Amino acid sequence: MKKIMFTLITGLMAVVLAACGGNEESKEAKNDDKAKTAETHQQKEQQKQMEEMQKKLEAQQIDEKKTVAKVNDKEILGSDYNSALASAQGQMQQMGQDPTSKEAAEQVKKQIIDSLVGQTLLLQEADKKGYKVSEADINKQLDEVKKQFKTEKEFEAALKKSGMDMKILETQIADDIKLNQYVEKEVPAGKITDEEIQKTYDQYAEQGKSTGQEVPKLEKVKPQIEQSLQQQKKQEKLAKQVEELKKTAKIDIKI
Repeated sequence: MKKIMFTLITGLMAVVLAACGGNEESKEAKNDDKAKTAETHQQKEQQKQMEEMQKKLEAQQIDEKKTVAKVNDKEILGSDYNSALASAQGQMQQMGQDPTSKEAAEQVKKQIIDSLVGQTLLLQEADKKGYKVSEADINKQLDEVKKQFKTEKEFEAALKKSGMDMKILETQIADDIKLNQYVEKEVPAGKITDEEIQKTYDQYAEQGKSTGQEVPKLEKVKPQIEQSLQQQKKQEKLAKQVEELKKTAKIDIKI
């Protein structure tokens, strides 16, 4: 889970004038006061913009109990949608994009529904094949999530900000573990050939040269390229798997 936290830092500076003060010192004090006033005004404007953005983000959420889609006999609720929405909005903001524009909002909505439907289909298939998740596995993963935060209070605040509670988070963790188990066994990426690695490296090197960047040797980046190609192949296989499952599934989108 990514931390999406908005922090407002305010400071108060004291101006101490020497006893031998004069006109020049008085001017400096006035200039300092003006600078502080401008800084305070800027902070207030930033806070106002952040509050307005947060209102726009929250306006895209839907009723937590509303059914947004039904996949076979499984209902996908607004709480699931809102959680995925908060994550998508945060990622877009980190990339410098505005998730509140009309075009972006429609795109995000479609992507979230597609993602939730696909995930549900894969989890249903995992259940059919008997994949299970233990409470110990969930707690272990939950501890890893909590380690990202300095205090329990920070963790709870971030959890609330993301539109989730503990029950939703634990359910998501269980689903993630089960999905990973299923993917590793049922949708292996397969071996990545040296030819594929070389081709990807050549493309990377060409892009680097065109922008004047120094390109590291193949041996140095080979593990990262191999991992990236495995992930790409796995995503492609998963997409095909979802499309196959859709052919026999009953899917009803309600938003």
